[in-house]
Amino acid sequence: METEGRYTLVGTLVLGVVALMTLAIIWLAGAADHIAYQTYTIYFRQQSLDGLAVGSPVKMRGIKVGVVDGYRFVQNGEEAVSVTARIDEGVPVHQGAAAYIKRNLVTGIAAVEIDNGPASGKPLDEAPRGERYPVIAEGSSDIDKVATAVSRLAENGAEVLAKMNILLSDDNQRAIRQTLASLNELSAHLAANKSSLDAAVQGIRDASDEFRFAGASISQAATRAEGSIVGVGDNANLALKEAVAAIAKLQKDAAEVTARIQQLSETGTLEITNLSRDVRTSADVLTNAGQRLSNPRAILFGPAKQQLGPGETLP
Repeated sequence: METEGRYTLVGTLVLGVVALMTLAIIWLAGAADHIAYQTYTIYFRQQSLDGLAVGSPVKMRGIKVGVVDGYRFVQNGEEAVSVTARIDEGVPVHQGAAAYIKRNLVTGIAAVEIDNGPASGKPLDEAPRGERYPVIAEGSSDIDKVATAVSRLAENGAEVLAKMNILLSDDNQRAIRQTLASLNELSAHLAANKSSLDAAVQGIRDASDEFRFAGASISQAATRAEGSIVGVGDNANLALKEAVAAIAKLQKDAAEVTARIQQLSETGTLEITNLSRDVRTSADVLTNAGQRLSNPRAILFGPAKQQLGPGETLP
């Protein structure tokens, strides 16, 4: 009974020690994870995650700074994979950092490489709304850039080949042959008429020399004409001044003649008025005389009683 009791006590102590050690390990592991790591989320939409697994290294400038803690497919209809990365707390991750997949070409094992961006950037320590951890943006690796460039080069090469096929079609080949034949014929014709072409070229040179001499003569004539035009301009200015003076004198004489004509008109009008008044008086006298002469009896015996004016009486 005593031996069984000892075994029971030893077993109980061993189980207690194991339980305490387990609890200590769990606590230490949780505390270490909480203290030694900072967790980030990376959404990969363009890159393939072939060769990446839980525990794959997370590197920065080729140095391992963390591990891949897990991954899951995004459930909101977007074709993306959410990768959770644990990075050492002492490694600063800046805003503007980008992550991409870097794969060993021999083994095919993939790792997450982080381009930390500018050193002056602020720390990336705030999680966006709806996210549990801060989010590192997806970048692109040099291999992806080379692959993209090669793909574009292949597309451009295919396009060039298609255009070359169009260029070298049967119709275009016939047209090219006709063009070459025409060029051969033209070159033969030019070779046959080489002397005529030389003469034409010499004629063009002579004509250019004559044009050059004519240009020099025109320039000299223009210089002489400029002097003549200046002289004519001076004479024209002088003549214009004399004409202005003559016009001013003519205006003055015209004003004097107008004044004299107006004075003469006023004098003639006054004389004509006096003359018309004298003529009217003479006409009245002649009228009275005519009336008297028309009645001889009144002249001889005097006017009748009926012809007397107001206040007149017979003698």
